[in-house]
Amino acid sequence: MGSEDTPKLPVINFTDLKLEAKDPNWEAVKSQVHRALVEFGCFEAVFDRVPLELRKAILGSLQELFDLPLQTKLLNVSKKLFHGYVGQYPMVPLFESMGIDDAVVYEEVESLTNTMWPNGNPNFSKTIQSFSEELAELDQIIRKMVLESLGVEKYLEEHMNSTNYLLRVMKYQGPQTSDTKLGLSAHTDKNIVTILYQNEVEGLEVLTKDGTWISYKPSPHSFVVMIGDSFNAWANGRLHSPFHRVMMSGNETRYSAGLFSIPKGGSIIKAPEELVDEEHPLLFKPFDHMEFLKYYYTEKGQRDQFALLTYCGV
Repeated sequence: MGSEDTPKLPVINFTDLKLEAKDPNWEAVKSQVHRALVEFGCFEAVFDRVPLELRKAILGSLQELFDLPLQTKLLNVSKKLFHGYVGQYPMVPLFESMGIDDAVVYEEVESLTNTMWPNGNPNFSKTIQSFSEELAELDQIIRKMVLESLGVEKYLEEHMNSTNYLLRVMKYQGPQTSDTKLGLSAHTDKNIVTILYQNEVEGLEVLTKDGTWISYKPSPHSFVVMIGDSFNAWANGRLHSPFHRVMMSGNETRYSAGLFSIPKGGSIIKAPEELVDEEHPLLFKPFDHMEFLKYYYTEKGQRDQFALLTYCGV
């Protein structure tokens, strides 16, 4: 297969688009978003609201954070499953990750910052919060476009209010070999929407519907947007939640930051009645996202490739 035949993620330009003001390009971009999320479940987004200086700063902040001693990083704890420090796993020895809950709220970020740096680190707090706030705008634009495309925009306010944001920051150590090693196992995200930014070290791969792995070639100017299982369930299967993984080679470290829109505890994921008909029978019973995660993080759930279907499939 020649390189010109190698599939690539769709690229969609959100330059100058704003949530609060209808743009002449809104309908055209909305059509591209809907098509990409049905066919691939993800796309590459060009979004100029995040200045290049802030993008550079976020990558510097990630390196600063992960360079802290392990005993300090272990102080990143959360009552929510897998929202705190994750690492030291024999199955994925190259991977470690930390979570920053409600990362769009400065005081919440500062609370974590002061745990990591008892003398404070205001530059880190400001970088994390500003970056998350800008990406939250992109998340809301995309979700509004999806609901409009599905003809259920009347649920927009309820849909937006049912989620909050987690910034998950990740480090993948280069394996120090030209052989390809597993950075993170193939999985689907369980949330609503994931928006990922990373340095220019390759590794992310996305599985197409026909079983082809697409390698993402990162750019400092773009983000990867991906649909999670919960949004696909809410849309009654009309979107696609793609499997993806990280495969590493070489010596360079891969840093990435993902903003996850996540259903709030107690909120029920239920497909609107307008999206259920003879052609699209109901696929999932209504479910509490946090209760589903309790199943997903059991030994059985971790072995279950289609955990949501097992948990609440019709």
